Amino acid sequence: MRWLVIAAAVLLLAVALDLGLLAYAMYALIGVIVVSRQLADAWSTSLAAVREVNRNRVKIGESIAVVITLENRGRLPVPWLLLEDLLPRRALMFEPPNLKVVGRRLQLVSFHGRARKTVLYQVTCNRRGYYQLGPLVAETGDVFGLYRRYRVLTEPTFVLVVPEVIPLAGYDIASRRPLGEVRMTHRLFEDPTRIAGVRQYQAGDPLNRIHWGATARTAMLHSKVYEPSTVAGATILLDFHEQSFVAKDEPVRSELAVTAAASIAGATCEMGQQVGLATNGRDAADRIRTEGWSHEQLYNRKAALAAGMRDKSERLRPIIVPTNNSPTQLRLILETLGRVEKTDGLTFPQLVHESSSRLPRSATVIAILTTATPADALALGGLRRRGLAVTAIINVYDEYDFARLAGPLVAQQIDVRHLRDRAAIPHVCLRAIAR
Repeated sequence: MRWLVIAAAVLLLAVALDLGLLAYAMYALIGVIVVSRQLADAWSTSLAAVREVNRNRVKIGESIAVVITLENRGRLPVPWLLLEDLLPRRALMFEPPNLKVVGRRLQLVSFHGRARKTVLYQVTCNRRGYYQLGPLVAETGDVFGLYRRYRVLTEPTFVLVVPEVIPLAGYDIASRRPLGEVRMTHRLFEDPTRIAGVRQYQAGDPLNRIHWGATARTAMLHSKVYEPSTVAGATILLDFHEQSFVAKDEPVRSELAVTAAASIAGATCEMGQQVGLATNGRDAADRIRTEGWSHEQLYNRKAALAAGMRDKSERLRPIIVPTNNSPTQLRLILETLGRVEKTDGLTFPQLVHESSSRLPRSATVIAILTTATPADALALGGLRRRGLAVTAIINVYDEYDFARLAGPLVAQQIDVRHLRDRAAIPHVCLRAIAR
């Protein structure tokens, strides 16, 4: 538009001064500007594209094939077209990158009217997460460079990379028994298959509790006493507050915490026990539903707002997978851990407070912490005083830092384990390190 205004102004000046040659030149320039603008608009509006991926849920180390079919629905040939299938910045900034691209997702092409072209590349997933592939952005324009047009040709596709599940060498979280069962300190439930003894009959005892053998021998009514139910399974509390992680240790420490949580959940489900998860992190899928897909790579803000995106999410609540032993429980927990992101929302004590009403007494509470403040220790100590079995896993490398952080937890009589590195995951649930 600016070029057209300038050319029109020069044309009027040439006509006023009777400069014929300059007037003819401006006529030609105005014609070129108008035609170039119309052609740029026609080329950009005639483009269409479709993206296909072979799967949207993978494990770490697996690859995804991305096929984009681009079509020129107009009759006019497109002299040049710059295509880029965008990937989020956080997926490419680390070494090795979260997503390793093999192939060309950025191409400069030209093609005839009614023609089709295919963009093909592969993505190898090196780290768990919920990744956005796309959108496909196209840039074109006239051959003189006067006008450029940008279009978002496809919506993004989302791929979930679930965390790795490392086999555990043993599971001794809640007791000295290898399968993790311990007697309850409170007789919340009783197991009728385990008889602990006999006592005299009390008013209100049902008939099925009467021990007829003891009654016949003593000529007095006696009732059976059952052992209380045992603790089986675990509820994992994962601290994913961004202030709990040191920037220089990222993303190693946060990914190690997720891998440990996934491995514990896998071992618990393999034993047929109940397992659950609660975390103060943010669900990436929920973020996308409330804020819209990421538009950080788009060329202009107007296109982003047109997609219905919001600037931020105001939700502040924990992510909870209720504790049970359903056949799909492990899959649900792994998908949740795959999507979880660090956030500055709930602190760990707030997470304990918000989720305490949904923590069953029949399962051990396993807290995975990267830091352990006195407030964190008090929150876990409160759970222990309510009769829950509580174990804390501290996710730090240095032995001195572990001893310092374990102090407040040990003072609350909480079992403490040390998660030093990846090699420590198979043994982190084998035995208590500090009590």
